[in-house]
Amino acid sequence: MTEVTLLESILRKLAEAVENGDEDASASAAKEAIDKGVDPGEAIETGLTKGILAVGDRWASGRAFITEVMLSATALKAGLQVLEPALTRLGRTRKTLGRVLLGTVQGDIHDIGKSIVGSMLMAAGFEVLDLGVDVPPERFIEETLKAKPKIIGLSALLTVSMTAQKQVIDTLKQKGLRDSVKVIVGGAPVTEAWSREIGADAYGEDALDAIKKAKNLLRPEEV
Repeated sequence: MTEVTLLESILRKLAEAVENGDEDASASAAKEAIDKGVDPGEAIETGLTKGILAVGDRWASGRAFITEVMLSATALKAGLQVLEPALTRLGRTRKTLGRVLLGTVQGDIHDIGKSIVGSMLMAAGFEVLDLGVDVPPERFIEETLKAKPKIIGLSALLTVSMTAQKQVIDTLKQKGLRDSVKVIVGGAPVTEAWSREIGADAYGEDALDAIKKAKNLLRPEEV
């Protein structure tokens, strides 16, 4: 097998492992990439990322179930856990479009939609810090001060928890942080009108739309 063919084979294994939602195969292909001298950055961008974006496209067009997307997201993370330390050992870091602070707001413990958005954002080139679920406004403030994200993503899957999105934005204003960060809101009951009403910068209708909106919020030179 020639070097070019070997590279293509490994990249294909990485992409297919993610597309198939196979966590073990993703980690195994990532280890093989390192053992065979494949550049870990290329393995991430041309292998793992290609796989998750393919699944995202199928999901957006109704050809994949949400459970498939979740399995693919887990497989993506398994591969990243192997390849990102390899980048660090080379004295490099994965180039990102910027840091996104993501969380499901206080009073809501729904995790699936947020996790899909996080995985898609990672695949699109963002660094994602996922705070989990039932996150109070104070935690968003604390992490904003610490991590200095470009974007905060606020998920709400319950109508009663939507007001917590507004509370986070209001708290950012009170702390003098609102102008330093962009805010995207999303979730089943959330609408474009609600986004405008509470002063968010954008509304993500689904994971792929959230990626598009996140990129739109960056300065042209950052994309």
